[in-house]
Amino acid sequence: MVATPIGNLDDISLRAISSLARADFIAAEDTRVTAHLLERHGLRGKLLAVHEHNEMRAADRIIAQLAQGKTVALVTDAGTPAISDPGAKLVAKVRASGFRVVPIPGPNAAVTALSASGIADSPFLFAGFLPASSAARRKALRAYADLPYALVFYEAPHRVVECAEDLAALLDPQRPIVIARELTKVFEQIHQCPLGEAADWLRADADRQRGEFVLVLEGADSPKTGDQGWEQVLATLLQDLPLAQAVKLACKLTGARKNAVYARALQLAGGPTAGRR
Repeated sequence: MVATPIGNLDDISLRAISSLARADFIAAEDTRVTAHLLERHGLRGKLLAVHEHNEMRAADRIIAQLAQGKTVALVTDAGTPAISDPGAKLVAKVRASGFRVVPIPGPNAAVTALSASGIADSPFLFAGFLPASSAARRKALRAYADLPYALVFYEAPHRVVECAEDLAALLDPQRPIVIARELTKVFEQIHQCPLGEAADWLRADADRQRGEFVLVLEGADSPKTGDQGWEQVLATLLQDLPLAQAVKLACKLTGARKNAVYARALQLAGGPTAGRR
């Protein structure tokens, strides 16, 4: 699992270069993108295409090579494999077949943006890409709205304005947001503003809507103080999750005791026969 640059091709580790040079095969999300990276660093390799549409079939081919004692390096177009990119299914299948998986760490857009955001040093929640449609996106956001953690999202250029509008409609428009685009590239831009101003800032210049985006949103203020602060988190999660899953996540996020959270969840859901499990 070899992490590759998210923009600037010089952001690659010596270990990554060595691993790519020694690999018998390089499994790549887009072989054209990876060929350019290899050329930039004077490398050559046998490329295999592994993307979201063929990942399981490609896994069988890779396992067959591993069974012959070959070494396969997995890369994506940018960043760390299997993080909002193909790779997780392949890794699971390779592990299940008894072969070793070795991570070669490196660039990650979410962590890069967070490090430059100035958002308070506190826990954060990486949500990856939100759903494409506004209705589904808003439903997903409701589960995050009241969490006291920095929220990190990826977004595509053609949806970033709509995403900013949905965020402002559902969350406090005064919450700080950092819009990071084209990280490590020539036109890198990192802008902070109140959430309610984000969509207008993006619309003000067409160039601000170009490139790959990471959105970093400051965590919500704790809705309550004291031991009962978990109740609003639980209520929010129950809007979109089954009871058992909401209880488990609420306990994990807040540190509350499971028995108390479960009892309250039953009350909110209308009792044990309310249809949630």
